[in-house]
Amino acid sequence: MTDNREEIDCPACGKTMQKIFMSKQGCCLDVCTDGCGGIFFDPNELQYFDEEQDSIDELKEALKNKTFNEVDESEIRVCPLCGNNMVKNYTSAKEQIQIDECYNCGSKFFDNGELEKMREEYASEKDRMQEFLSKSYNSIGSKIVELELEEHKEHFKNRSKFLKLMDKIFMRNR
Repeated sequence: MTDNREEIDCPACGKTMQKIFMSKQGCCLDVCTDGCGGIFFDPNELQYFDEEQDSIDELKEALKNKTFNEVDESEIRVCPLCGNNMVKNYTSAKEQIQIDECYNCGSKFFDNGELEKMREEYASEKDRMQEFLSKSYNSIGSKIVELELEEHKEHFKNRSKFLKLMDKIFMRNR
């Protein structure tokens, strides 16, 4: 896990983000404690915080009793690590929570409250993946099955031609 050590500005409101040390994970999260309450995850950090059983005690304590500024969630955010535009993506197949992701460096930004909502969606990453696979299969699976059947038909057709040819050759040599 890479942990950026530099102070960064919040991609949503521009305020300087505070580093919150997460003792169980051994890394710092960048949190906009004096602005919008957003949370920035360095590349590969989210996997240590995305399930309900993952400890976020220090994060909850840092955000407790704070009032946060509202931000326009439709605005394009710029990644504070690499400067590329972030892309809006859903956290799951349910398409209820939309976060900002940087396709260049892999970082993610959650607006205030989105991390907790995401953690409540599924009991585990396995459940999240199962729903994704199920939804994916329902939307494109039948097309894949059709393509596979066509491929098998073509394979057997060619195999049949080959076997007939071999049979002719074999029968001639008798």
